[in-house]
Amino acid sequence: MTTNIKSTIDVRSIVPRERHPLIFNTFHGLAPGDALLLVNDHDPKPLYYQFQAELGGSFDWEYLESGPEVWKVRIGKSQ
Repeated sequence: MTTNIKSTIDVRSIVPRERHPLIFNTFHGLAPGDALLLVNDHDPKPLYYQFQAELGGSFDWEYLESGPEVWKVRIGKSQ
């Protein structure tokens, strides 16, 4: 698993339609072995499925906090 969190994205205050593009753009800017921290007000499971569909196995997904009010997920770029 990757451990270098390079960016934190708190999407709770971001317009919903802008969330996924921001997350994917940030992810694509990461170097292999780096990660971003996603903070959300609900389980971002649909985002996980989108990552699977678009990126296959080139990412790591680790829940650091799982609600009920805040979810934090470390999304790492595989090496």
